[in-house]
Amino acid sequence: MDARCITPRYFVSPQISVEDVPAIAEAGFKAVICNRPDAEVPPSHQAEAIRAAVEAAGLRFEVLPLTHQTMTPDNVGRQRDMAESCEGPVLAYCASGTRCSVVWALGHAGDLGVDEVLTKTLEAGYQLDGLRPTLEQICDKG
Repeated sequence: MDARCITPRYFVSPQISVEDVPAIAEAGFKAVICNRPDAEVPPSHQAEAIRAAVEAAGLRFEVLPLTHQTMTPDNVGRQRDMAESCEGPVLAYCASGTRCSVVWALGHAGDLGVDEVLTKTLEAGYQLDGLRPTLEQICDKG
């Protein structure tokens, strides 16, 4: 597991495995959000396999598969709601952690501002400067 801190309550990670779940629980995470579509991974890494391990460890598990086409305002809102409704830190994962970072950035630009969002994602290892025009549009609407 390669959990990268965006905020103290929201971490992102590349693909996790069933074997990573004990470390995720020990790290204090309360929920795991899968942002990776099952079509991208073998059965051993698909959402239901990870769900079984996560729930057996006593953690909440949510699935919101994201692609470029499904990164809609509704899904951005769903991701934010899932993360914010949790009682503690959340680990969101996809292939590299980038989609989880992008969906967080889209959901928080209006509150935090573009520069702070881009700084937080960069500090976690995700360079999202190409997203700046979209984030600025979100801020202009807010």
